[in-house]
Amino acid sequence: MRQDQIHEAIALVRREVRQWQEPVVGVVARESDRDPFRILISCLLSLRTKDKTTGEASGRLFALAHTPAAMLSLPLAKIQQAIYPVGFYRTKAKSIRLICRRLIDVYGGTVPDSIDELLTLSGVGRKTANLVVTVGYRKPGICVDIHVHRIANRWGYVKTRTPEETEQALRHKLPKPYWITLNDLLVPYGQNLCQPMSPFCSRCKLTDYCDRTGVTKSR
Repeated sequence: MRQDQIHEAIALVRREVRQWQEPVVGVVARESDRDPFRILISCLLSLRTKDKTTGEASGRLFALAHTPAAMLSLPLAKIQQAIYPVGFYRTKAKSIRLICRRLIDVYGGTVPDSIDELLTLSGVGRKTANLVVTVGYRKPGICVDIHVHRIANRWGYVKTRTPEETEQALRHKLPKPYWITLNDLLVPYGQNLCQPMSPFCSRCKLTDYCDRTGVTKSR
């Protein structure tokens, strides 16, 4: 994909994703009026977990507590029970308590709006940090998960080995107006059409722009 094609490609993806369900963290953000704390916790829960499970677990947990102080007052077992069966729920429950403790002790109960500061929180990686900054605070950032990493490379827009490398490559190449929305667009696109194995190329509207890098089998 050439640099001048990215505008039309993004426009096509934007139209296509309207037919699919909104990613769960986007739902949490919308329903919570973009509360950075709930975005942070729901993103943590979503790691290696399907959206349906994440949405249900987030709902149960936030019904019990939706601030750092209230969350910290819950027993660990109560948090584990609320978020089960998300992946690694015991580890995530411990991380939630550690996050809340640090938010209260260091940040006065407020989620920081800096990627570097967010990375100091237990269990928070660059994907989660970027999502909180972009979705919760509407500040520039590029959230790169496995879908964004795969599709950007499949298009031939970047040539990188890891999501971290993809983020840095996109920061240098992707026009800034697309930074915040890229993850929201490519996650449902990657889940439903541009899948890891045997993507639905016959149904894709981006065939004129995509290099199909690494695609050996498609439908």
